[in-house]
Amino acid sequence: MNSAKKVILPLTENDARKLKAGDRLLLNGVIWTARDAAHKRLVAMLDAGETLPVDLNDQLVYFVGPCPAPPGRAIGSAGPTTSGRMDAYSPRLIRECGLRGMIGKGNRSQAVIDAMKEKGAVYLAATGGAGALIAQCIEKCDLIAFPELGPEAIYRLEVKDFPVVVAIDSEGNTLYA
Repeated sequence: MNSAKKVILPLTENDARKLKAGDRLLLNGVIWTARDAAHKRLVAMLDAGETLPVDLNDQLVYFVGPCPAPPGRAIGSAGPTTSGRMDAYSPRLIRECGLRGMIGKGNRSQAVIDAMKEKGAVYLAATGGAGALIAQCIEKCDLIAFPELGPEAIYRLEVKDFPVVVAIDSEGNTLYA
């Protein structure tokens, strides 16, 4: 098995295109959270010609609804949610906003994979059921947008050695086949 590669974020298109399905990564830097309710709002803002609350160019979005932070921690349990719920929105965010990658669990639609191949994006899998362990890699959590959505709001996470696997690379190679 290959050893994990340290990746410093943000992730450029060039760097994303070098990643291959099956690569184990340790992410370091900033990632953003957004689930389906936030994705729906972002796309509605694009439809209305509004500026998004986050510049998604070369960024990673983690499909997570984090739990409240216990005393002394930046965040509570933060395991991935099923990515298919974002499939209606992801291609547009990739093509129009430069979203470079997504983190979640489960397979993605062909429309998402096509957008990834076109724009050099990747889909990373985090381990489902390991939310408490993943949370230990999150050093800071700040609410950024849509506070009324609670855990489905957009948060800015600072991560250190956040473990993921490249599940679908920018060439469309997938671990799910």
